[in-house]
Parts: sequence; C-alpha cells; structure tokens
Amino acid sequence: MDKQCGEQPIFSTRAHVFQIDPVTKKNWIPASKHAATVSYFYDATRNVYRIISVGGTKAIINSTITPNMTFTKTSQKFGQWADSRANTVYGLGFASEQNLTQFAEKFQEVREAARLARERSQDKTELTNPALSLTSQQIVPSPIISVNGPADDKLFRSQSAEMELSTERERVKKMLSEGSVCEVQWEAEFFSLQDNNNKLVAALREANANVEKWKKQLAGYQEEAERLRQRVTELESRTTLDTTAEQGDELSERLRGLELLLKSKEEEIAQLRGQRPDLVELENERDDLLKRLEEVEERNQELEKDLQKAEELLKDSHAERDRVREEINRAGDELDIKICQLNDLRLGLSQLLESN
Repeated sequence: MDKQCGEQPIFSTRAHVFQIDPVTKKNWIPASKHAATVSYFYDATRNVYRIISVGGTKAIINSTITPNMTFTKTSQKFGQWADSRANTVYGLGFASEQNLTQFAEKFQEVREAARLARERSQDKTELTNPALSLTSQQIVPSPIISVNGPADDKLFRSQSAEMELSTERERVKKMLSEGSVCEVQWEAEFFSLQDNNNKLVAALREANANVEKWKKQLAGYQEEAERLRQRVTELESRTTLDTTAEQGDELSERLRGLELLLKSKEEEIAQLRGQRPDLVELENERDDLLKRLEEVEERNQELEKDLQKAEELLKDSHAERDRVREEINRAGDELDIKICQLNDLRLGLSQLLESN
C-alpha cells in the first residue's frame, strides 16, 4: 500500500494477525501465515492515526483509530479491537506479554491523541464559521409540518422508531459478538491448559509405576546376591582346598573387573542424573538405588576378602582341588550373569529417563 508523504510510522512490532469470521462472528481467521509487522502511522496531512500491516503485496490491516475505539486484552498474549468502518474485528497474537502491553499502551496514547486532534479540528471549525458556535439554547427547533395530514405524521414517527430500533439491534449484536470472541479465547486457553495437565499427570503415573517395578527388580537382585554369598560361604565351610597363586590372581582380577564395571555404570547414572534435574522424585529414587548398589559393592568386597582367606586355607589341601575349582568357576559365571542383568536394569532406567 502506498503511503502519503506526510504519513510516518511512530511505533512498530511483530504479531500474528487475525480477523473475525464474518459469518459466525466467533471464529478467528488467520490473515497471515507468519508473524507480520504491525505499525502505528500518523498522517500529518489529514491529522489522523492508523494501524497498518502489510502481508505480501496487500494490506491485511488498515484501521483508522477513532476516540471511541477500545483495545481489549483477552489473554496474556492476545488482544483485539473492533473497527466499525471496516466492519470487522482485528486480533493480534504476540510472542510475549511485554509486547502485548507495549502495543496496548501505544493504542491508548494514539486514541487520546486522535481525540485531542478531533477537538482541535472542531475548535478551528467553530472559529472559522461563527454560525456553528451557537449553543443549543440559541437554536430554535422548527416544528415538523405535515403536508398531507395526520397520516404522513404517523408514517414519519413510525420510520423514526424503526431506525432507532435497528440502531439498537446492531449495537446489541456487536456487544454479543465481542463477548463471544472473548468466550472462545478463554475456552481455547482452558482446554489447552487442561490437555497439558492431563499429559503431565499421565507421565507422572507412568514414572511412578516404573519406579515401583525397578524397586521390585532391585530387591530380587539383592536377594540373589545374598544367596550367592551364602553359597560361597557354604563352599568355604564344606572344604578346605588348596589353590595356586595363579588361580587366586585370576579371581582377584575378575573381581577388580567387576568393580570397574560397577564404577563405570555409576558414572553413567550420574550423567543421566545431570540430564534431567527437573524430575526430583526420580532423582530421589535413583539415589536410593545408588546407595543399595554401593551396599552390594561392599558385600562383593567382603566376598573378595573371604575368598582371599579361603585361598590361604585352600593351600593346605590338594585332594579336591579340581572339584572346588569347577564350583568356584560356576559361582563366578552366575555372578557375571547377575551383573549383566543389573546392567540391563540400568540401561532400561537410562532409556526411560531419556524418553521423559
């Protein structure tokens, strides 16, 4: 749209532009696919203020501001105003509440400026035309003379009443349409908040269910570890076998490898803990799991000490060395299996945290 040389922008912002549906008077129709620049312009030649926004090659807003216009905030980021000249209602969706507040304050300033401009224009008109400066008491209304008799007088009064009734009906329709627009906006925001709340509740319930499942699995693994420890103790009490230093070193290396594996998994859990600091409840549950894992590690260290003692005792016997070696290897394999299962449990915990 071409601007006159006397028209200058006084304020600009960006917003999504909407217009009320002319049919339903309730739904909003987007006037642009993306956020557009919305500006206040002052025309010094005509002494008027306008709100103008151009989308592509056409003007999507061309609204002349009058003193009786009102800008209404319908939500934290949405506002609207009615333009009787354009016979429509404009709506603007802003990126932040601050942008909406700035636009509303500028609307009030421009509306007040338009009122003052109108008053100055009227004062100039009265000064240039003394006939218009007469007060209402100085103007004597002339009676309406019926040319064709009483019938025409009744017809004139009937037409006047119909015009007043039509004007009042249009005013009521306008008020109802503005109220419906506000109601639609509030309903949309309410349903959006309700949907977000339902999603959060569902996610929280799922997380609680998974935590309970992990608790049960951890308790099962702890019971299994205790059973293995008792089995190793039983093997130690049943026989006093002699093993070579090479076999003891092999067992020690295997236990050290298991300790390194546990430490690496603890580091992974610490990294996962830093990725989602907002899930306070899951963090507390995870801390409990780490404490229990530390207890299991301490028990494994105790087992290592017990195995070292058994090594010293087993040096005195050679008769059942091969059988005990087979039993200990089998116990070590079972420990490896349980450690793998524990790693699977931690991997499942990591995947759930990443998905949340």
